[in-house]
Amino acid sequence: MSWMDLLRMSGSNLKRRKLRTFLTVLGVIIGTTSIVVMISLGLGMQQSLYRQVEQSGGLTSIKVTGKSAGDSMFYYSDSGDNQVDPTQYIDDKVVEDLGNLEHVVSSYPVYEMSVIMLKGVYEGYGSLKAMPHEGLAEQNIPLAEGGSLPRKGGPLEVVYGNIVITDFREKGSDSYYWETGILPDLDLAKDSVFLILDQDGYYNSQSSDMNIGEGAGGSGEQPAKKNVQKHVVKASGVVEGGPDDYNSHAYYIYCDLDALRQVLKKEFSGGVIPGQPTTKAGKPYKDFYYTYAQVKADDINNVNEVADAIRQMGYNVETNAEFLESMQKEFAMIQAVLGGIGAVSLFVAAIGIANTMMMSIYERTKEIGVIKVLGCSLKNIKQMFLMEAACIGLIGGVIGNIFSFLVSALINVVTGHGAVMGFDGDISYIPLWLVLVSMLFAMMVGITAGYFPAKRAMQLSPLAAIRSE
Repeated sequence: MSWMDLLRMSGSNLKRRKLRTFLTVLGVIIGTTSIVVMISLGLGMQQSLYRQVEQSGGLTSIKVTGKSAGDSMFYYSDSGDNQVDPTQYIDDKVVEDLGNLEHVVSSYPVYEMSVIMLKGVYEGYGSLKAMPHEGLAEQNIPLAEGGSLPRKGGPLEVVYGNIVITDFREKGSDSYYWETGILPDLDLAKDSVFLILDQDGYYNSQSSDMNIGEGAGGSGEQPAKKNVQKHVVKASGVVEGGPDDYNSHAYYIYCDLDALRQVLKKEFSGGVIPGQPTTKAGKPYKDFYYTYAQVKADDINNVNEVADAIRQMGYNVETNAEFLESMQKEFAMIQAVLGGIGAVSLFVAAIGIANTMMMSIYERTKEIGVIKVLGCSLKNIKQMFLMEAACIGLIGGVIGNIFSFLVSALINVVTGHGAVMGFDGDISYIPLWLVLVSMLFAMMVGITAGYFPAKRAMQLSPLAAIRSE
């Protein structure tokens, strides 16, 4: 009996019992959809991680942190078992020494601080990240149309992340975009904004305003109030995307380091710049210190060697390669758990296939006896039943994948393409290999479930089968 004959007979037998075949295939559809969607969630998170790593400098990027230079921003560093207690700050000399290490192609400082933004009735809080012009260029910041990086050596200009607009609120109100769903009436790409670098001075001035007039009859002398400098800044660009489109640059405000340093030294002349260390007497140091240094290795294979050399210098190191490796282990566990949940549905479907094939044998006992008497080999009988089971698995796998794409698209729309959960891009991602593997797996489940019924059909006695009713 040829393969075409076997395929024709298998198809005919499946069509003969349409309802039972439909219900069995439905079980495979549900199982395949479950396992594909579950795995796609893990793959989506992994793809988002890859994009963030690429946006933050790729796998050859190394972040170097020294002794905490101040408290302008809360900064967390986790270097695992290799963490040390640095005794030196990151300054220009350290950045130069890092750049002279073997296999290092670039090294530049980064300074981070919290700032306050004012525009009309709106007040906002942001994270300012300053770095040299070449460092900004290495960030690969995707800018909206018409935007550019801050000019080197020019006045203080900024690049706003696309989600910074949501950090504004009306003064005296605690309602942000995430509570109201209404964006402030601002256009950061065009509007000038007052930037306040001295947060403590600003808060003190606000407290002074509240206390004005208090005292006997409210006619006492007004307390002295520090004039907080407000820097008028314009945007050279805005990161592309809307307020719900998350990416690794979305929440930051970028500026040129030299321009910011000049502004800080002028405003805090003789005083302590936010984020800078002080002597025991509370006096500022002469040198300017940075939050961390960003180092780039020449090849991914040399990242660990460079990182070890920097650790020996007494600094903490974070590499994207180490971060990616640890996250991949976590994602592998997540995918295993999610895939296992989906596999339960497919296992139930396998039981349904086995039950369908076993019932088919009981109903076709006489037919099996006849084809045996007519000379059909036991191998052909086995192949016929296995082919029926494989067809059920394959049909269920194909339709299940179609439903998987629909469910995946729905998940991505509901989650705002990952923005609701803080991911950069779709949270559900179905690659071609997953489609092919899932269909093959569904077909193999069908064949496995149909093996024992097929073996039972082979063992039926032809004469006993013909006499059966």
